[in-house]
Parts: sequence; structure tokens; C-alpha cells
Amino acid sequence: MARYSFRLPDIGEGIAEAEIVAWHVKVGERVEEDAQLADMMTDKATVEMESPVSGIVVELAGEVGDLIAIGSTLAVIETDAEGDVEAPPADTAVEAQIEAETPGADPVPEPKVTELTSAAEAPKPAEESSQRPAAPAAPTVAVHHDAKVLASPAVRARAKDLGIDLGQVQCDGDRIRHADLDAFLRYSSGQGYHSPGAGRARADEPIKVIGMRRKIAENMAASKRAIPHFTYVEEMDVTALEDMRADLNANRGLRPKLTMLPFLIVAICRTIPQFPMINARYDDEAGVVTRYGSVHLGMATQTDAGLMVPVIRDAQDKNVWQLASEISRLAEAARTGKAKVDELSGSTLTITSLGPLGGIATTPVINRPEVAIIGPNKIVERPVFDGDDIRRAKLMNLSISCDHRVVDGWDAASYVQALKKLIETPVLLFAD
Repeated sequence: MARYSFRLPDIGEGIAEAEIVAWHVKVGERVEEDAQLADMMTDKATVEMESPVSGIVVELAGEVGDLIAIGSTLAVIETDAEGDVEAPPADTAVEAQIEAETPGADPVPEPKVTELTSAAEAPKPAEESSQRPAAPAAPTVAVHHDAKVLASPAVRARAKDLGIDLGQVQCDGDRIRHADLDAFLRYSSGQGYHSPGAGRARADEPIKVIGMRRKIAENMAASKRAIPHFTYVEEMDVTALEDMRADLNANRGLRPKLTMLPFLIVAICRTIPQFPMINARYDDEAGVVTRYGSVHLGMATQTDAGLMVPVIRDAQDKNVWQLASEISRLAEAARTGKAKVDELSGSTLTITSLGPLGGIATTPVINRPEVAIIGPNKIVERPVFDGDDIRRAKLMNLSISCDHRVVDGWDAASYVQALKKLIETPVLLFAD
């Protein structure tokens, strides 16, 4: 028998370590060649490690959430070969196969690495549940209906929903009625009755912060720690824009349905040339601010794995229909875990929208090393004065958070006012 040491290969330029986000095997289990061993997350993507040999797993490097250095042993597998075998060094692990030093031993298999393009794509192994405490079952109230108790089916159903034992309910007549249930509810304190919606204690559930959630936590903490944020909010009348959007959607044919977002992106891109400090990234270690000529717009997207930011490349070159298609494509790719690595990096400015949950105003956190993030809020209808008249208007607040080291408050306010002019006069979005 031989032991094969699988060392974590070099899985990306400049990557020094990776986090274990899922094990697909346990110690003592047999693993076949090409079968999944583990999912490892780097700063850029999640990669899937496959076993280069068949055998029994005898050692695993750590638990889910642990960080493993490139080149260190990830797993040890006992094979049928003679003599111990070790994986190639990390710098050549993917490029070459190296003969084992033990005479007569089989060549060292090449470690198998499969890129999953994003953390959301990492499959969840069946044994993942062993890594987390099982959620306790909610307490229940037993209901023992007395067959001799007279009550209508509706009263019985209501009593069952409320967790009431009809045998404990008193009534004046020959059967229990809804009024009797109401009286029982008023005076049943301390008798084991739990009203619907009342809080019921659950066992505490510790959840280990790993994978995508850990990356989000680290990035948000670094952003708030390093960047002096300020947020500016302005109200915009989007009545005319909403009318234009409705007309375009009514005549869109086979083109995608338009939301507010493509129009807002067009406005953002048209105003950026006047305010280049908004579309920038700040390397605070080097002390360099890079103002970008193209708008590579990050689009904050909620997924089951957490918040991801796919990037609309060269947004300034796209019309509203092209933007609508790209928004839909990237959002779907992020939610299904099919977004490519280069589609999740390189943004120069980010927009974040909660859609109908947008709230009155938000104070979004900057996607470091960018220097600004824009957050449209929900649209509400309110009466507004129009001269001496009052009319119904659709209003939307728009928030912008900026890095005060790079962007002054006057610049941010001036930029939003330029956006407001385009949004409130939407024909200007399409004027040369």
C-alpha cells in the first residue's frame, strides 16, 4: 500500500492560500480517480479539487472555513501502489507529471483542478450538514380532540390551528362555538396555549462564517475601515421617464422589457465625462487615483450565495435595449453560479438597487477600491406643486456614497444634479 499526498496546487496568479468551503469526502471513505475532493475559494473564484488517484482517504487538512497555503497537503489518500507518493510541487502541479522517486512506483498523477467561475457555483455536498448544527424543530402543541365534544367543522379547524384542546373549552349550550373559543383565548393564560404569531423560543444556532459570506464580510469591513464615506441623497421626479418607459415597452417587439435601470445607466454614462472623479479607483497604498475613460459598471446582485457584483463592460457604448439584455444575462449568470471570473471583477463604478424594496433612502457601502456607488430607491406616487396646481407625480430618491479622500461633497452633489436633469427630462438621454 502507498500513501499519496495531494498538495494544494497553484490555482491562480498571486494566490497564496485558499479557503476550504466544502469537503466531498470524509476520512475513511473511498474516493475514485477524478471524483470531487473539495471546493476551495480564492479571492477571485471557487475551484473544485478532484482526486488524481483512487483509494481510501486517511487524512484531510482541515475543516470547512480553514485557510490552506498553496503547496501544503490538502489530503492524503492510501492507494494500492507500492511506496509513498507525493504530489508535484505547487509551481508545477498543473503543468507536469513527475515520476515517483521510489523504484517501480507508478508515475505521480497530475492533480485535477476544475474552476467553478464563482462561489455560487460550488455544489453543496450531502455531508455538508455535518459541518453545521441542525436547526431544531419548532415546538408544537399537541391537540387532543374529544370525540364527545360537539363543534362544527369550522370551529374544530380553528381550534386545531390555534393549538386548543376542545376538551378544555367551556360552553353554555350543547356545542362549542367561535364565541367560546374567543372566551377561552382571553382567559387561557398559563394553560399551555400558544397564540398564532406569538414568539416561540428556539435553540441558539451558531453558524460558521465561511466562503462567500466571509469574503463579503471581509470586503465590507475593509471598505468601511479604510474609506471615509459620505452619502448624498436627492429626490427626482421620474413621471416623464416612467411614461417613456411604458411607451417603449408597449412597442418593444422581441426586445427585452425595460426597467428603470437601463435608463439610469445611460444617464450615469452621459454625465461621467463632466465628473471623471466619480468613475475611478483609488490605490491608497500607492497613492494613485486612476480615472477611467470607459465605464465598467458593477451591478450589485443578490444571490443564494450572497452579494455578487457582475460587471457591465463598456456600459457607455450600449443603448437601453442592449443594457437591458446585459443586465438580465449577468444577473442570471450570477444567481446560477455561471458568471465567469472576468465578469466578476474590474468594475470602475457600482450601482446597487433593491428594486421595489428600495426604501426611502439608502447609504450604500463603496465597492473598494472604487470611489463611488450609486443607489436608486423605490418609486412612490405623491402630490407635488406645479406652479399653482397640484398634480400626481412619481418620485424616486437617488443615493450616492463617495470616498471623501477623492471626491468632494460639492462634486458629488453637482454630479447628482446633472443626473437629475437627464432623468427628469428623459428626451435628453437620447439627444446627441
